[in-house]
Amino acid sequence: MSIVELSRKIARGERLTRQEWLQFVEEAPLEAIRQPADALRQRLHPDNIVTYVVDRNINYSNICTAVCTFCAFYRKPGSPEGYVLSFEDIFKKVEETIELGGSGVLMQGGLHPDLPLEWYEELLSELKRRYSIHLHCFSPPEIYAFTRLFGMSTEAVLRRLQKAGLDSIPGGGGEILVDEVRKRTTTKCNTEQWLEVMETAHRLGLPTTATMMFGLGETVENRVEHLDRLYRLQQKTNGFVAFIPWTLQPDNTKIGRKIPDRRSAEEYLRWLGIARLYLDNVPNIQVSWLTQGIDVGRQGLHCGANDLGSIMIEENVISPAGAHHRATEELLRNSSRLEGFIPCKRKANYVRLEGAVSLRVS
Repeated sequence: MSIVELSRKIARGERLTRQEWLQFVEEAPLEAIRQPADALRQRLHPDNIVTYVVDRNINYSNICTAVCTFCAFYRKPGSPEGYVLSFEDIFKKVEETIELGGSGVLMQGGLHPDLPLEWYEELLSELKRRYSIHLHCFSPPEIYAFTRLFGMSTEAVLRRLQKAGLDSIPGGGGEILVDEVRKRTTTKCNTEQWLEVMETAHRLGLPTTATMMFGLGETVENRVEHLDRLYRLQQKTNGFVAFIPWTLQPDNTKIGRKIPDRRSAEEYLRWLGIARLYLDNVPNIQVSWLTQGIDVGRQGLHCGANDLGSIMIEENVISPAGAHHRATEELLRNSSRLEGFIPCKRKANYVRLEGAVSLRVS
């Protein structure tokens, strides 16, 4: 089947077969991907709104028992560079976030071997009691690690965290959801364990995001398999509120010695568009200006994305690996307007927080 025929099939809303997706990914020019992705974005979001969030990525600890070849953040237990933030330090960070107009807190850490579940419960409860703020916390590898550390089921762990104040779960730790790739790059949870955490969260009413980090030496087939696993789970649960793809940042990482080069902006935009088309059952697609820069992020708004993500008041995981782009709320709002969209602040679960009335660039 020709690319033109595949494009028409996509435009009609028909699902491609696996082989057809692989052909489309490998042979279609960027514009043939961009146009239908942008059209699908328009159908899903006809109000012309681009959302963003003001939050802070609070990394409560960098101590981690996992070894990931792409990570420049973690420190092994016993390392003199390891830390665990005190509750007071975390409270101060949350207060600073609120003062800057923050609508929530993204909180993740390493897989700490010694913190009890009660530590996390008390932290969530205090944050909710003091600030009534949206708590978007603990990626699937962290939740899976809790089940192993505390000898509990995924559901039991999530119910306790949910009762303590957990509102939603970030989609970190997905990288590429193919064990052939994961075995080479991480000792965290495997594909089925990651998906099981997400499925359980969705069943309990906890919305989550999903991610893909590519450029790890995976194949095109691996990337399509990753998207397919997310698509199939979403068909079952409808619990993913957004998908966020980004590219490997190799600085100061073990894998960077083998894969020192970053993926190009064109490759990123191609896969942003492919993700929008493949995951037509996931409502929101977020661009990664943090890894690609705001100019590429703006282009992404015409490749299927409808969200600019966070201003990242604080970010300690991807930045040490070489992601040095920065943004302000004003920059994200003006970027949306310059591309012809209406900016709107949201929470981590994609609930909008304001009316959208202006295209004026300040």
